[in-house]
Amino acid sequence: MMLIATSCTEDDGDNGKVNNLSSAQLAELKSITEEGSWVISYFFDTDKEETSHFNGYTFTFNSNGTLSATNGTNEVNGTWSITDSDSNDDSDDDSDDDSSDVDFNISFTAPADFEDLSDDWDIVKYSTIRIELIDVSGGNGGTDNLVFEKP
Repeated sequence: MMLIATSCTEDDGDNGKVNNLSSAQLAELKSITEEGSWVISYFFDTDKEETSHFNGYTFTFNSNGTLSATNGTNEVNGTWSITDSDSNDDSDDDSDDDSSDVDFNISFTAPADFEDLSDDWDIVKYSTIRIELIDVSGGNGGTDNLVFEKP
C-alpha cells in the first residue's frame, strides 16, 4: 500500500488530465486529500497568476465534505468532493469531455478570490504531497491551473 500512496498517477494526454481512475485510486486520492493541511503553491486564473491571493492560508479538506481555509485571523468555509461521472447518473457536469470524467469539486461562495477556486477541476496528477488540477473553460477556452502542496 505504501508504494501506491507515494506514486503519482499518469495523465492520459487529454489536456493533461487523468481519466478513468479506479475506485481504489479515487479512495486513495480522497484519503490523501483529507490528511493534514494544504497550501496553494500555484494558481493561474485564465490570464494571470494569482497565487499570492492565498499566501498565508492553509486549507483543510474534511471527510464530511467541508473545506476550510485559514490564515490565523480569517477563516473561509466551503465544500469539496471528488466525483466520477461514470458513477453519477444525475451529474450536472456540462463539459463535453469523455464520458468518464473524474472531478475535484471545490465551492466557496465568498470572498471573491476564493470564489475563483470554485469549479469542477480535472485532476492532472497527485501524490501524498501534491495535487495538480486543471480546468479548461468551455466558453472562452481559458485554462486555469491550481496546485495544492503539503506545507
